Amino acid sequence: MSTKRLGGKPTFDAQAFLDSAGAAREIVSYRRSETVFSQGDVGDSVHYIQKGGVRLSVTSKIGREAIVAMLGPGDFFGESGLTGQSIRMATATAITPTTALVIDQVEMTRVLHSEHELSDRFIAYMLSRNIRIEEDLIDQLFNSSEKRLARALLLLARYGKQDKPNRLLPKISQATLASMVGTTRSRVNVFLNKFKRLGFINDEGNGITIHSSLLNVVLHD
Repeated sequence: MSTKRLGGKPTFDAQAFLDSAGAAREIVSYRRSETVFSQGDVGDSVHYIQKGGVRLSVTSKIGREAIVAMLGPGDFFGESGLTGQSIRMATATAITPTTALVIDQVEMTRVLHSEHELSDRFIAYMLSRNIRIEEDLIDQLFNSSEKRLARALLLLARYGKQDKPNRLLPKISQATLASMVGTTRSRVNVFLNKFKRLGFINDEGNGITIHSSLLNVVLHD
């Protein structure tokens, strides 16, 4: 199985992995807003996003929903079953047309021991995700809702992942952004309009163009 290198780090070649030995894996396409799996389902597979994006959300017993992660190409999800957690703790929903490599949990465990390239990629991903969780917690505790929104937009646009000054963020509702940031939809609307006036973002109809200048909001004290 081959890998490519980006910025000195190995990247997982999903197609090469699919073509290698082992049948308990497949590429699945999901429509926008289609459920990949639901909270409470049996956790019997690991997913790797090749194209598109996925939202992870948790719903309380009284029906209140919280978005816990927004994932994109190169991200794994559904891996908690590898640690013995047999039930899905979150619902995964495609936020755009999405293509994912779905790997049976038993097969994933096997290849993590036998395929060192995949194992290295997976460990690197989990470490970076832990760092991201810590940053999210600090963001929620210490930053204003305006800063949290700016950071969320930059993360959704995969800022820093590619050598491009501007990123087109697929259309996402203000209610979803509000849930991510922990504020109201009306506040999100105010901040988005402010970002537009300052030239940090542009509404393209089919999505939002995120300019690197939006980083100024995050860095400003």
